[in-house]
Amino acid sequence: MTKRKPHDGVYARIGMSRVHGVGVLAIRDIPAGVLVFAGESERVRWVSRAYVRRLPKATRALYEDFGMVAGNMIGVPSSLNMLSVGWYVNHSERPNVEAGDDGRFRTLRRIRKGEELTADYRTFVDEPLPFKPAPRRRAGG
Repeated sequence: MTKRKPHDGVYARIGMSRVHGVGVLAIRDIPAGVLVFAGESERVRWVSRAYVRRLPKATRALYEDFGMVAGNMIGVPSSLNMLSVGWYVNHSERPNVEAGDDGRFRTLRRIRKGEELTADYRTFVDEPLPFKPAPRRRAGG
């Protein structure tokens, strides 16, 4: 029996984003319909938004920048020191991955090596986005 290697099933890594700050970049072509971050911890800890509002600004920003919002709760990893690659997927109005009901990202189409992985945050947040989406860039410019 062959043991799985640490890089088996790894399709992407954190890198410089053309969308915003850092993002997730494909390190190889990714077929359509693939579960992109298989093997990452799916444990989420839910805390109340009221609790987060009382935290110091820098700590509160971690929840606001990375948390998943569901009503009055925010979901984050069990430790914010454990942000895996999937937590860095940036927003796009023309996404190439989507979060399923299980919160796991799957590709919507083939993604080429070097391309940034993006999701439409509006598909898993029930309120207005906390930022103004960047205008679409025209091809070649």
